Parts: sequence; structure tokens; C-alpha cells
Amino acid sequence: MTKLVEAIAKSLVDKPENVVVTETSGRQGTVIELKVDPDDMGKVIGKQGRIAKALRVVVKAAATRENKKVTVEIVKEQEAAEAEEE
Repeated sequence: MTKLVEAIAKSLVDKPENVVVTETSGRQGTVIELKVDPDDMGKVIGKQGRIAKALRVVVKAAATRENKKVTVEIVKEQEAAEAEEE
């Protein structure tokens, strides 16, 4: 799933070298975190969150085929730094 999210995100942004995708497993299923350059955040989210919703739909469909539960979170760099400190 991470490769799918990474491929889609890299095709959307201006700085694909700054795209970072991490996957963590938990009780509720798998969580995929997507981090992009702050300048590219709007391109990944889209107007009214339409691109982010579409990305989540595609990942959910792929996960359903594998009988998994996967959620996608788009994380700001500042939030990512704070989470790593904790």
C-alpha cells in the first residue's frame, strides 16, 4: 500500500523527493502517513479535500481486495516533528 500512496503523491507534487510515506500497524488496522513539502500540501489535499478523499478511496479499495483495513493520514511537517519528540 505504501508504494501505491507514494506513487500517487509523487505524481501530484512539485517536489517528489520530499514525499515520505510510513506505514504502522495497530489494533484498528494499518495507518499510512503521508508527509510532503509544506508548499505541496495544497496539491495533495486539493480544493475542499477532494484529492485527499480520492486518494483515501483508492487505498481503501486496494485494501479491501486484500481484506485489510487501511487509513491514510496526511501529516504536516510540524505535526510530524512534534509526534517524533513524544
